[in-house]
Amino acid sequence: MDVRIGIIESPRELDVELPDDTSQEEILQRIESTIGLAEAVLWLTDKRGRRVGVPAARIAYVEIGAPERASVGFGAT
Repeated sequence: MDVRIGIIESPRELDVELPDDTSQEEILQRIESTIGLAEAVLWLTDKRGRRVGVPAARIAYVEIGAPERASVGFGAT
């Protein structure tokens, strides 16, 4: 699952690829509870085990979605 986080006053987005078994609802609940707290930090652990922290007060937006599947060949889906 991919999570893209827009950070206030930053031209770049933060992309985090979470493990495939991560529940979209679990991530959504974690983000909503963190954003509600001004001093909180949203911590996510990516597929490789790296931890990424973003201060809740700096989060502009969050996109949650499934990773794009690689396609090979003509018209592969």
